[in-house]
Amino acid sequence: MVPTYIAGKIAVAENYNDLQAFIAVAREGNFTRAAAKLGLSQSALSHKIREMEERLGLRLLTRTTRSVSPTEAGERLLRVLVPNFDNIDEAIGSLSELRDKPSGTIRISTTSDYAADSILWPALERLLPQYPDVNVEVICDPTLTDIVAERFDAGISLGEQVAKDMIAVPIGPPTRLVVVGSPAYLDGRPTIDTPHDLAKHDCINMRFLTHGGLYIWEFEKNGIPLNVRVEGRITFNNVNRILLAALAHFGLAYLPEAMVLPHIRAGALRQVLDDWCPLFPGYHLYYASRRQPSAAFSLLIDALRYRGRT
Repeated sequence: MVPTYIAGKIAVAENYNDLQAFIAVAREGNFTRAAAKLGLSQSALSHKIREMEERLGLRLLTRTTRSVSPTEAGERLLRVLVPNFDNIDEAIGSLSELRDKPSGTIRISTTSDYAADSILWPALERLLPQYPDVNVEVICDPTLTDIVAERFDAGISLGEQVAKDMIAVPIGPPTRLVVVGSPAYLDGRPTIDTPHDLAKHDCINMRFLTHGGLYIWEFEKNGIPLNVRVEGRITFNNVNRILLAALAHFGLAYLPEAMVLPHIRAGALRQVLDDWCPLFPGYHLYYASRRQPSAAFSLLIDALRYRGRT
C-alpha cells in the first residue's frame, strides 16, 4: 500500500502520461531506452520525471552514470501503479475487441407497434441468429421518447417526426395513413365524401400515453391541410388493437396503408377518403448525431436500411 504521505500527493501527479513515463523508466532502468519506447527525447523525458518528483516532493528514481533504479518511495508507488495500469491497458484492449466483434445490448424505442412488427422484427429475426453476443431491447411507445435522456441507442418513428439534430436512416418506403371501416359498419350509414363527414361516424381513437391527448386525424387535398378531431366509443394506444376493432365493425380507423391493405384486398375492410390521404416520409431509424456506432449497432442499421425494395 502507498504510504499516506505519498498517496496524499499523488493527486498532484494527475497526468496519466507522466505516470506512464515513470513506469517506463523504472522498467527499462535507462532513460534512453525508455525515451525511445515512449517516442520522446531523452531530455524531455528527464524533464518530465524531474517535474513529477518536484510536484510530489519526493525522489522516485536514483540515477547513476550506468543505470536508473527506483527509490523506496518509487518502489512503493510502482507496486500500486503497475497492476492498475496493466488493468487499464487490458480494459482498453477489451474495448477494441467489442468494437470489432459485434456484441452488447441495443435499446430501441419505437412509436409504432406496426413498425416494430413489420420492419424491425423481420430484420432482427435475420440478424440475431448470426450474432449470439448481440442483445436487443425494444420498447413500443406511441409518444416521441427522448432517446438521449432515456438512454436509448435509437428510436423508430415516421420521418417527419424526427428532430433535425438526429441522424435519420430510412427503413421503409414513403407511406400514408388511410381511413378504413368494415363493410358491415359502413353499409347503411352516411356517406363519407370529405373529412368533415367523419363527425357523423364512430371513429376509433388513438391516445398518446405521455400527454394523454388524442391523435388528430391529418388530411390534405390539393396542397391544403385539414385536421379533424374525431369521436367514437373506443380508444386505444395501440394500432394493432385499433385494427382489430375496425375488423370487428366498431367504427372507422386511420391506419398505415400497408397494414390494412391485405384486409382491403380480402374484402374485410373498405377504404374511404382515398384522395384526402397524402404520402409522407416513411419510418426512419434515428439516433443522436454525436453517437459513435458500435459494430453491433452498425449491423442493425445496415439490416434495417431501406434500399427501395418492394
